[in-house]
Amino acid sequence: MDLLTTFDQNLQTLVYIIIIIVSTTIITKLIEYLMKKRENLSRNITAALLMKDIIIYSLYFIALMYILQLFGVNLAGTLLSLGIVGIAVSFAAKDIISNLFSGILLILGKSIKVGDTVEINGEKGTIERVSLRTTTIIDDLGIVNHVPNSTLTNNPYFEFKPNEQRRVDLIVGLPLDIDVEEFRDYITEKIVTYDEIADSPRPNVFVRETSFKQIKVKVSFWVKDFDTEDSHKLIIANKDKYKLVIANEIRKYINMMGEKNE
Repeated sequence: MDLLTTFDQNLQTLVYIIIIIVSTTIITKLIEYLMKKRENLSRNITAALLMKDIIIYSLYFIALMYILQLFGVNLAGTLLSLGIVGIAVSFAAKDIISNLFSGILLILGKSIKVGDTVEINGEKGTIERVSLRTTTIIDDLGIVNHVPNSTLTNNPYFEFKPNEQRRVDLIVGLPLDIDVEEFRDYITEKIVTYDEIADSPRPNVFVRETSFKQIKVKVSFWVKDFDTEDSHKLIIANKDKYKLVIANEIRKYINMMGEKNE
């Protein structure tokens, strides 16, 4: 009889645990769905992502506490023990804790946000996500870099203007017999004839270096923005496309001027 009672109690506990796990999973999925819609509508996507992380982690913590209680664990004593143990653990996990607090400071301080273009430790890219522990940065090649938040708060970094994400720079070596001003006028006019390249900021040419072999210049232009959820991917695709297109236009001009000067 005692064995049957124990079995019933264990079965009841197991059912409760399953209900808690399933309920927590359903609620977190629902919150992720609702917050995803909020992210699309919210101007401050970064804060929306932080709110989602805090809510989901809190739900997991509450679910864990309920499960421990079902196993007869004294929550008051456990929390007290966690507080004591936490002091020791904090020294071992100081980097994790530092990243957590750094993430909160970054988001609440609004020093950076999703969509900003930054450069830190020589790595340049667009911020895709700011979570409690790391900041996700994607460069023009599509490479994803997860930077610890403490790196951003403890090191200097460059933050570029909003249109930097759409900027394309081509480094070109011009023969010495080509007039740089004529090249600038020709190529900037040619660039703006393409519909997917922005008129503003206007394309420009900058002299980088002059030697006895060539004049090295930088050709800069900006592709147009997209008002869609996957705008970042579309912008990168257009940048890659027009790097080739404009590089080919430059090649044609150099060949044309070479034939003219012969």
